Amino acid sequence: MLDGKIVIAYIGNGKSTNRYHLPYSLNRPDKIKVKYIYQRTLRPSPWAAIPGVEYTDNLDKILSDPEVDVVEVNTPSEAHYSSAKKVLEAGKNCVVEKPFCTSVADAADLFATAKAKGVIVQCYQNRRFDSDFLTVQKVIESGRLGKIFEVCMHYDYYRAATPEGEKTYNRDHAFIYTHACHTVDQVVSYFGEPKEVRSDVRQLLGEGRMNDYFDLDFFYDGLKVTVQSSYFRAKIRPSFEVYGLRGTFVKAEQDRQEADLKKFYLPAGHADFGLDAPENYGTIIYYDDAGNYHEEKVPSERGDYARFYDALYETIVNGKPQLVTEAQTMAQMKILEEAGKNLR
Repeated sequence: MLDGKIVIAYIGNGKSTNRYHLPYSLNRPDKIKVKYIYQRTLRPSPWAAIPGVEYTDNLDKILSDPEVDVVEVNTPSEAHYSSAKKVLEAGKNCVVEKPFCTSVADAADLFATAKAKGVIVQCYQNRRFDSDFLTVQKVIESGRLGKIFEVCMHYDYYRAATPEGEKTYNRDHAFIYTHACHTVDQVVSYFGEPKEVRSDVRQLLGEGRMNDYFDLDFFYDGLKVTVQSSYFRAKIRPSFEVYGLRGTFVKAEQDRQEADLKKFYLPAGHADFGLDAPENYGTIIYYDDAGNYHEEKVPSERGDYARFYDALYETIVNGKPQLVTEAQTMAQMKILEEAGKNLR
């Protein structure tokens, strides 16, 4: 630690680090000091240099620096395991971008290595702090829908060029790993580990091509949660649909943080960053105890990925339990590996 702050170094200087991490870690200056950003080869970057951060191509310098508390791995997914393994073997706490790994065996090995070294490793599951997901939790816990029997979650867009541009199947790029890692974690973190999972995972362009579609059903006592996603949805489905015995809640639009980040409209200095306008609110339709019909807009909760960093600080400094637990990560890895086992 340095002046009461945890000191962080990032491996990778691309979109992940600059768009999905730095705007949030730098927005917690009372808790976090970003000391290093590692690039395998130092060269001009389209991302603006951060004042006070040392850019380096010397990973050993980072791993041997006693001030560094946490090293975050933001490499391409195929290098997540090897990079995290090196960080852990150096005795550093480690955060790994999604997907954590692309095999159960690799994930288990990282947790075993962390335990042997007396450090922590966890996945950067920032989408636990998506506005739409937080709003769904608020609605469910209000009780207005009664007993919940079905939740449908969609993570759609139309990006045909992405799967069409890959001519062979590569597990490291498979949709089931690179995108289901977001929504499956939401399911497991909120509803717990399911009793049964059924999956429909496809290669719409044919065998030997990129996995570009998945449909996962999670079964609990009296509840089914469905997660669906595709690269080929010219019109996207609602982000969330929640069905209860008393009513329904539909949130059509996803969390807006990513949309703002893509426009370089950052959380620092913008009080309205990531906020839904009233026209973006979800709609609840329900019958109250007297049988009266209600249809109302539900103001969205505020999404904030910096809450991951708040939790990381509490774990490192105050010994609080990890936000993303080993059990949750291993449950997700087993679900994803089983769902994608027939892809070729």
